[in-house]
Amino acid sequence: MPITALFLDVGGVLLNNGWDHHARRRAAKNFNLEWAEMEDRHRLTFEVHEEGKITLEEYLGRVVFYQKRPFTRAQFRRFMFAQSKPYPEMIELATQLKVLHGLKIAVVSNEAREVNAYRIRKFKLDKFVDAFISSCFVHVRKPDTEIFRQALDIVQAPVRQVVYVENTPMFVDVAEGLGIRSILHTDYRSTCAKLASFGLR
Repeated sequence: MPITALFLDVGGVLLNNGWDHHARRRAAKNFNLEWAEMEDRHRLTFEVHEEGKITLEEYLGRVVFYQKRPFTRAQFRRFMFAQSKPYPEMIELATQLKVLHGLKIAVVSNEAREVNAYRIRKFKLDKFVDAFISSCFVHVRKPDTEIFRQALDIVQAPVRQVVYVENTPMFVDVAEGLGIRSILHTDYRSTCAKLASFGLR
């Protein structure tokens, strides 16, 4: 059965992770914050932030600006956004596959609204992505199967005509449990080979 839709994760596949453990540690060092306390506060609130239930300003108020700081929220936001970097080969690959095979392309990712919007705009992901099933928009996060079901509904492709590229093993397992053929992304070359095995050369 031909593949008609490609589901892609963002962090770790098209771009680096926007606000992961490493980025937060860099922020703690740059702004002279107490790392352990910042990380504890992040851990308590990041799920509702990624599900779009609190804004970036509310997140920052809970994690960083719960006390007076010698820097501004604007300075901290700029630092956060600057952590995002593209993987140009993967972006080009998705763009070419869309043109060559007439694919529908959907992002299925866990990201907070403001970071997600910045990354879409900054790296022009909307030039080749047809739908963004981001946790902040649909209010559910991977590994909940509901986010994959919503992606299938939105794209309107039969499950056996979808391939999903993801860098987190558990999320690959969850998608495959729903019948979505999935690729555990580790590097550009191996993902190209696996896509080719599905007829996406």
